[in-house]
Amino acid sequence: MSSPSDAIVAAAFRLFAERGYDATSVDDIAAAAGISRSTFFRLFGSKETVIFPDHDDVLTAVEERLAASTEQSAINAVSDAVRIVLFHYISEGERARSRYRLTSKVPALRERELISGARYQRLFRQYLSRWGDGSEQSERRAELMAAAVVAAHNRVLRRWLREESTDPHVEIEEAMAQVHELFAAADQPRAVLVVRTGQDLGAVADLIKGL
Repeated sequence: MSSPSDAIVAAAFRLFAERGYDATSVDDIAAAAGISRSTFFRLFGSKETVIFPDHDDVLTAVEERLAASTEQSAINAVSDAVRIVLFHYISEGERARSRYRLTSKVPALRERELISGARYQRLFRQYLSRWGDGSEQSERRAELMAAAVVAAHNRVLRRWLREESTDPHVEIEEAMAQVHELFAAADQPRAVLVVRTGQDLGAVADLIKGL
């Protein structure tokens, strides 16, 4: 037997698909779910909240994953955390795709979704910053890493939502590997070679090859 919350969400999404988001009122949803208006507001607070009922729970799960990390690589912990978000959407199945269609059409919902994404990115940046030395360069690196992880996640998620992805589990692994590779390459030591004017470049090339 479904809970009142489940009944409200199911009724809301059904009505949104049939009538549109703006044309569906809280009273319409309450009536379709077989609950009172006061029960609706006690459980959700607003019509908009029905669209994103599990966001706070997922954010908590992400925070717990980061807090429990004992890994030496912060990017690994963040990559694991972003998988929690992706796999939650995938577990929702068609409900997630219905939400995507709604947020694509309703500016207020799209804005809320963007704010939610920014909360994840801020959380990742704060976590990655704790692994740095506090310098401006370290903070900039944490910000870029967080943005890269979120961008990779969003690309895989959007492909799945649009039914363009054959296997989002494989795609997220490939995307995270690319992010890891990008920042691992940035960590490699660099050498600066000073060449005197008039020096034989062929001899310099031979010297480099021998290093």
